[in-house]
Amino acid sequence: MAEAEEENTIGVDEPHKLEIPTRRVKNIMKLDKDINKVNSEALFLIASSAELFLQSLAEKSARVALEKKKKTVRLEHLRVAVKRHRPTADFLLDSLPLPPQPSEQNHTKDRAKPRADKKPVPFATRSIDAFFQKST
Repeated sequence: MAEAEEENTIGVDEPHKLEIPTRRVKNIMKLDKDINKVNSEALFLIASSAELFLQSLAEKSARVALEKKKKTVRLEHLRVAVKRHRPTADFLLDSLPLPPQPSEQNHTKDRAKPRADKKPVPFATRSIDAFFQKST
């Protein structure tokens, strides 16, 4: 009985190790003009929340892939998972790329070319993809 209690209390005093780089989370937060400083506790909570959200989204997408008897999670599985959860769909569905059209699937050479139909980013901002690229 004492061993079971020890196992339950082992992780209580240890701080949670974040997988998401907090520096990048802080930089994303500072893209908002109303935010000047970010408290370390707030940064930790937002980064932890983002991790939990991404974990949940990945699990739901994996379930959709398994339902369709696929081994690889694809964009279409992610879109279905987002559509099934209404609060997530309300804010995230418009941000996800549209699925490829049947005519686009046959042209593999065109995939390497940049898409000209992307919406331009507002002035003084950059796309989220550029933000997460490794800088030297």
